[in-house]
Amino acid sequence: MSVGIRIRNAVKIFDGKKIIDNLNLTVKAGEFFTLLGPSGCGKTTLLRMIAGFNSIEGGDFYFNDKRINDLDPSKRNIGMVFQNYAIFPHLSVRKNVEFGLHNLKMENAKIHDQADSFLKLMQIDQFASRMPEQLSGGQQQRVAIARALCIEPHVLLMDEPLSNLDAKLRVEMRSAIRELQKQIGITTIYVTHDQEEAMAVSDRIAVLNNGKIQQIGTPKAIYQRPANTFVASFIGRNNVMEGKLTVKDNRCLLTVLDYTVEVNNVQEKYRKNQDVLVSIRPEEFLMQPDGSDGITAKVYDCIFLGLNTHIVIELADGKRFETIQVSRIDDLLQRGNEIKLGLDINKINIFTPDGETNILNGVKNDNELPEA
Repeated sequence: MSVGIRIRNAVKIFDGKKIIDNLNLTVKAGEFFTLLGPSGCGKTTLLRMIAGFNSIEGGDFYFNDKRINDLDPSKRNIGMVFQNYAIFPHLSVRKNVEFGLHNLKMENAKIHDQADSFLKLMQIDQFASRMPEQLSGGQQQRVAIARALCIEPHVLLMDEPLSNLDAKLRVEMRSAIRELQKQIGITTIYVTHDQEEAMAVSDRIAVLNNGKIQQIGTPKAIYQRPANTFVASFIGRNNVMEGKLTVKDNRCLLTVLDYTVEVNNVQEKYRKNQDVLVSIRPEEFLMQPDGSDGITAKVYDCIFLGLNTHIVIELADGKRFETIQVSRIDDLLQRGNEIKLGLDINKINIFTPDGETNILNGVKNDNELPEA
């Protein structure tokens, strides 16, 4: 049975400093939910508070309607997967997977059968008699996941579980974890600083910075309409440029450098003359035909990567930005070529001058879900 998780007004203090301050979060039963943010933002601290490994200085934590603040970690029925695998080097693969079941005082026959099912589920049954030192990193991580799931927990907590694997294995394992989670339907909270990994596995993502949630939403919602410039810059590549918004004859006109274009999706309360910050992802620059209006720039470098070509552009003031264009069959642009760049108006994002608020329609933030 999976459970929903509610966190209300959570506070964590280390050495007199608030690491997590008044944090609210709701995770749906059966959801794959990721805590994403830079190192030191509080994501692992929050995960350990849910697990019962860290004290809670304020707020309330619930599994469904049961408050767990003072519940011993062993009574929370959680499975935990750590960054360093934490499997027992002196026990075989099978005995590692069976370990939690012995602690539950199950009958030996049932322990054997249940361990068998999870060894097969994680595709490591052929290694059951091996010792951990005989396994690759990816195989060891599969053992750790099988051990965590074998006790049939209500919640699975995963703390940077793929960070010690090489790039190819990380991609393989994240696909395996996603497929497994959907197959079992267990509520999962996953911690990572890798935004691509978070986008690949998550139903929803909470982006954290300095102990505060910046935005919660689906990968698509967060990528396409980030709530602020921190989220825009942390999720994917991003160029931030200064601009001006001008309202004329009830039309909103955006000016970036020497380029002015109409935007139609500005929220009503922000339809006024003001300075703005414009977030432009590399693929949102559009190469303009000769003679068209656009941002004037020079080509600083071209990097051909097959399907796409990455073009580093340099503005008159020396600032450089990156743009991605579909590769053409003819010759690459040359360094020093002058070009004009338009903007994909439906995809760019526009923020208040402090970068704290996206002023476009369509921004979604699930941070205040109704209580389960």
